[in-house]
Amino acid sequence: MYAIVVTLCTSIAVLLLVAASEDDINKPLAGNKVVKIVAFFNENDDSVNQLAYNVSAKIVNIMDTVLPKNRIVQRSEYVINDMYNVTRVVCDTLKLGIAAFIDGTDDEDVENVVRSISTHTQIPFIETHWKKFHRPPDPYSVNIYPDPSLLAQAIRDIILDMDWESFTAIYQSPESLIRLKALLMHFDYGQKAPGKSIKIIQIPPTDDFRPLFKELKLSGEKHIILDYEVEHIMRILGQAEEVHFMGDYQSYVITNLDAHTLSFDVFHKSMANITLIRLIDPESQHVRNAVEEIVFNEQKSGRISVLSPDTIKTKTALMYDAVNFFATSLHGLVSTQTMGPSRIVCNDIKPWVHGYSLINYMRVMELNGLTGKMRFDAETGYRNYFKIDVVRVKESKKHRLGSWDPVEGMTLTRSASEMNLEFVQSITNKTFIVVGKLVQPYLMRCNATEKGMDKDEECFEGFAYDLVEEMAKYNGFKFKFTTNQDYGTMQKTGKWSGMIGELQSMRADLAICDLTITFDRRNAVDFTTPFMTLGISILYAKPEKKKPQLFWFLNPLSFSVWMYTATAYLGVSLFLFMLARITPNEWHDPQPWKDGNNELETRLNVANLIWFSCGTMLQQGSDISPQAVSTRLVAGMWWFFALIMTSSYTANLTASITSGRLDTPIKNVDDLSKDSNIQYGCYEEGSTAGFFQKSNLSLYQRMWSVMEASNPTVFTKSNQEGVDRVLKGKGRYAFLMESSSIEYQTERNCNLMEIGNTLDSKGYGIAMPMNSPYRTLISESVLRLQESGFMRELKDKWWKVQGGNKCEEEDESDELGFTKIGGVFVVLVLGCLIAFMFSILEFLWNIRKVAIEEEITPKEALILEWKFAMKCDGGVKPLRRRHHVNADTNSDTS
Repeated sequence: MYAIVVTLCTSIAVLLLVAASEDDINKPLAGNKVVKIVAFFNENDDSVNQLAYNVSAKIVNIMDTVLPKNRIVQRSEYVINDMYNVTRVVCDTLKLGIAAFIDGTDDEDVENVVRSISTHTQIPFIETHWKKFHRPPDPYSVNIYPDPSLLAQAIRDIILDMDWESFTAIYQSPESLIRLKALLMHFDYGQKAPGKSIKIIQIPPTDDFRPLFKELKLSGEKHIILDYEVEHIMRILGQAEEVHFMGDYQSYVITNLDAHTLSFDVFHKSMANITLIRLIDPESQHVRNAVEEIVFNEQKSGRISVLSPDTIKTKTALMYDAVNFFATSLHGLVSTQTMGPSRIVCNDIKPWVHGYSLINYMRVMELNGLTGKMRFDAETGYRNYFKIDVVRVKESKKHRLGSWDPVEGMTLTRSASEMNLEFVQSITNKTFIVVGKLVQPYLMRCNATEKGMDKDEECFEGFAYDLVEEMAKYNGFKFKFTTNQDYGTMQKTGKWSGMIGELQSMRADLAICDLTITFDRRNAVDFTTPFMTLGISILYAKPEKKKPQLFWFLNPLSFSVWMYTATAYLGVSLFLFMLARITPNEWHDPQPWKDGNNELETRLNVANLIWFSCGTMLQQGSDISPQAVSTRLVAGMWWFFALIMTSSYTANLTASITSGRLDTPIKNVDDLSKDSNIQYGCYEEGSTAGFFQKSNLSLYQRMWSVMEASNPTVFTKSNQEGVDRVLKGKGRYAFLMESSSIEYQTERNCNLMEIGNTLDSKGYGIAMPMNSPYRTLISESVLRLQESGFMRELKDKWWKVQGGNKCEEEDESDELGFTKIGGVFVVLVLGCLIAFMFSILEFLWNIRKVAIEEEITPKEALILEWKFAMKCDGGVKPLRRRHHVNADTNSDTS
């Protein structure tokens, strides 16, 4: 198609000028000092562009340093979109001796005609607008407008620097996609990527944008890219403001390079972030001087000009730069050779002999113009170096954030601390809408009159309220609490309900309560650093305390062990007695000093051996000692047995003293899953249910299957319902809940307890809309409060119970009460009573012997023995054998 257009245009030019005079062909100009250039404009083109073109040529002629040996004569031609008319105008200008064409029309058809004739005549063609359609590079053209592919890279890098993960691009015409190409390729438009939502929408500028903005608001979209002609931008933004889509969560990037010329005063109350890009730096002295010269010439012509460095358009600056670019290139070329333009006719075209040298010099030259530094590709003539300023509009004022160029990429001119300080200052007038769930102790209603508030005002208190209040004091913002009793679940439409839904629709700025940070929620909203770390644990009813056992000290050993030990005790004693009867080494002479004694005796009788075994078991020893090898071997084994049994008893006794006072049927989640007598459940829409449902561990998967299959259901509508069910269940129901909530409940209800360790680790965070500009600020506030100890104090304030309502803590010291150790005293008393009974029997038996031996009545013997026993002094007891003594005396006397 392009070749057909070129051939057609050339043919028309030849037919029109076939009658041209042979004398005019290749006729040189009157002098080498004059160089003519021609610029083409549309009939309805902005007069400022032509004025900039003329002023630039005038300044070049005045300044001897630019083109000292030549003088530029500029010519302007107005054309219409008619191939015949364009061809005629171009051929007419060729007869004047033109050294360069400058395109100021932005018309592809006009450009094609001029480009064709430029190629045939070898006269440089300077373009000032971007190429909407791809075509092979032309050997005699150079484009001072930024290369569209590099401009697309600039837009991509700017968006990436803003950390946008989703956006909606609204564009005017298909050609706009060239500017968005690199961005769309980076985000893999058309493919589903987690956390990314890219929309591309083409809407003619004449349409109503309000329905679109309403839809984007409902969808939670916050990032908009506008690619429109500059005259439509203010109307589009105005419609966005009408539907309240110009808030502090909305961000706009306007890709039109002339957007900096707009005044955003009508949006001075808007909190939306508007980012512009521009080629022209209004603070540049070069730009200021050029604008002053243009305004001066405008006023000199009797016209009033409102042009300023802030309102000069890119096209105007490029027309100004085109003349300077040509003049500088020509100056470099004429310094090395003598040259001058020649007249050319279209019916017999002979190329300009200096055109090839001039175009090559243009492509290797660098120039600083109104649009910054220019550098070109030597092969294509495209401008491959330029610098774009990134400008942020805040409260209708423009602030330069940084710049982009193909070499350095994105460069910020302000430090992160400066931008953060500016942001902190900007939220002092912000009123945050905070949504929370009425759940103790995070958020509760209070009495407005007691707080000194109007009785009609909503009054809140709790951990979440105090936390937000402290952050507001530090950062200087205001806040207002609202309530929503639903954390939020994802609907079939992809939208969320509850608090998460309010954040997505931007009806709320913050959401704070016992809201767990989960993967699904994190994909829907943003979260701050966790302000509380916790995990899932088991809430269970405390078992009733058992009555103290009198013989508690028997617990370390089972009944069977006690019986085995007693049997071993008696068995070893009898076995020793049997061995003592067998072995000769246990028998000895009781009176070795007497000769002829024929009797041997042993001390290892049954009574002594039972005493020996008892003393050994109690580690008290005995005065009886085996002498034979066999009896000593048995005694050694018994001592070893007694050592092990005594040590084991002591260890188990210590463990039973230091162990928990309550005996629960479950100790951890594994016990809970195995006990079929105890049901367990959780809040059906909370993160705990999600943990079990999505867990890959077989134990938790099995528990989830059991919970789902339970009838009636074990799930609850709220955590409080689960707590009540645990209390009513009396050990037959356990509730799985976050450890922080369990801590709060057990602190206030002495009949509840926490079982086992936490099953996972998670955190409560403050939620906010996705890509919220306040995320960093709120997260920093949370970290500061944690480091200062405020979080610990705040938790103690709302979790700990003070006064008489506080649960009595279990005494976990090593001290034993009499109720448990009383059995030992009972054994002691019983032993003493039994010993006393044996002493009475021995006493009575002794009275009988005394009565017989003394030949007195038992009563007299009782009185005599009792009187002696009641005497506490004296350690000698006389023998009562007077009758035998007297009898022996009488027999001796006779």
